[in-house]
Amino acid sequence: MSAFSEWESFYVIVGSSAGALIGLQFVAITLIAEGPAVPGQDRAGAAFATPTVIHFSTVMLLAAILSAPWHQVSSAAILWGTIGIIGFVYAIIVNSRMRAQKVYKPVFEDWLFHFLLPLAAYVLLAGAAFATRANVDRALFGVAAASLLLLFIGIHNTWDAVIWHVFTQRQRRIDPSK
Repeated sequence: MSAFSEWESFYVIVGSSAGALIGLQFVAITLIAEGPAVPGQDRAGAAFATPTVIHFSTVMLLAAILSAPWHQVSSAAILWGTIGIIGFVYAIIVNSRMRAQKVYKPVFEDWLFHFLLPLAAYVLLAGAAFATRANVDRALFGVAAASLLLLFIGIHNTWDAVIWHVFTQRQRRIDPSK
């Protein structure tokens, strides 16, 4: 469809960026894993690290869906709407995981980037599916906005985790009184 072909370059860039960032996320986790294990670290990982990989993977999946040769927008909209609903449910699960883990006490920035903004991105994605009935072009901009939001959330969260491990956890290993 011509509506999708106009977005081809955007999704090539966004999808390949998400793929590269998944690789970077795995490198960061591998380097972090070199330190001593902390009790409850698996729960913290499920709350903070796993969602980042999920967000990057969602962006890659959206890029693949929107690059496929669809004959009807509605078919693609059903898929991205379903992803939005699943992502919404997943954000709620992440919220409960953040509350359950005891390794780190989340601050407002953590709630914003690990729960509120992903929730907003997935709601936008689901809403864009419904918006295709009224205006396909605006719906496609909604999908693009959700994709970029998830991409930037993932970049922020990866950077934040690396900085926390490098400066906070490393300092604790050097000086256990901190």
